[in-house]
Amino acid sequence: MAQSAQYLTLGIDGELFGIDIAHVREILDMRPISKLPHAPDFLLGMIDVRGTGFPIVDLRTKLGLPRVPATEATRIIILDVPLSGRTMGVGFVADRVFEVTGLDTAETEAAPDVGGRWRSNYIAGIGRKGEAFVIVLDLGRFMADTQVPGAAPADVAA
Repeated sequence: MAQSAQYLTLGIDGELFGIDIAHVREILDMRPISKLPHAPDFLLGMIDVRGTGFPIVDLRTKLGLPRVPATEATRIIILDVPLSGRTMGVGFVADRVFEVTGLDTAETEAAPDVGGRWRSNYIAGIGRKGEAFVIVLDLGRFMADTQVPGAAPADVAA
């Protein structure tokens, strides 16, 4: 029997990305984000979710894409990201969120090392959903080179 893992699929600049559902805390509609002085480009600022502050990362900017205005479909995904032996609460802004879907782990391929659009060290693998490819993000590596001030520890009750 094929082993299947569950992923939240989201769209960024016409590409389909997947995040392991085990790391997803909640999905929010876009809301005002409080700016942080001297924050890196990709860090939009902070939001408050039920008394806990979460830094908000613009996935487009982090992936080297141009920023675009939020639309009705724009979402903030609150995640528990494994980082240096601890878990950090952080929000990612995505152009849109599609669904939770299963990807056959036996058919997930390693990220091609052929100078594609995305930094391959951020990618855990490439899965298939029908005819579409799903780029599975490695959240730990994605955030490893990121200094995020005010990141919420994940052990805070959600």
